[in-house]
Amino acid sequence: MAGHSKWANIQHRKGRQDAKRGKVFSKLIKEVTVAAKMGGPDPTSNPRLRLAIDKCKGESMPKDNIENAIKRGAGLLEGANYEESRYEGYGIAGAAVIVDCLTDNKTRTVADVRHAFSKYGGNLGTDGCVAFQFDHVGQLMFAPGTDEDALMEAALEAGADDVVTNDDGSIEVITDPGEFSDVKEALEAAGFTAEIGEVIMKPQNETELTGDDAAKMQKLLDALESLDDVQEVYTSAVFDEE
Repeated sequence: MAGHSKWANIQHRKGRQDAKRGKVFSKLIKEVTVAAKMGGPDPTSNPRLRLAIDKCKGESMPKDNIENAIKRGAGLLEGANYEESRYEGYGIAGAAVIVDCLTDNKTRTVADVRHAFSKYGGNLGTDGCVAFQFDHVGQLMFAPGTDEDALMEAALEAGADDVVTNDDGSIEVITDPGEFSDVKEALEAAGFTAEIGEVIMKPQNETELTGDDAAKMQKLLDALESLDDVQEVYTSAVFDEE
């Protein structure tokens, strides 16, 4: 089958992230802390915190770790003061890249991000240079073979913005970021559990890479994702099926 498979690309990305599980806890703790700081310590009124807690539970993080992170964010415990920062740039063949960070030292972070871009054939750009090419959405991915009609009916009833069936048979349910958790829970109650669900920056258009270009782009993405201050890396790049 020529071209790329949406499902294969997402599974590939998830597999690479799972291989880096040693860093998962520290990233999740940062996200819980900042979410509590930004929107308050009550997950029922703070969708971002609720999503972060769900991710922690999905990784079997101890309850005490989660609660302490919330307390640090709320100012009830001492801890590092993390700030959000976003960097944008270009990878191989002009593929757009967004790098979201949580850091206690922006000078260190921007130097590390710039170095990764330069070393692996990319270019760090200016603020806003590629963000307009992405939409901030909730995304729930369902495997090929899922009952499309039933899922679509349940998703739209739950308040989803869109349901997209890809060429490979996988199905994406797209939501407003603030509605993501509610739609996810409603779909689970209806018997539909997503293989992957997250709030992301979704590219409006994709840059398909093959051969050496794909390998070079993967090295750049791996280098960025391995940085301690990096939380998420989003790209318009997709890779051909092997």
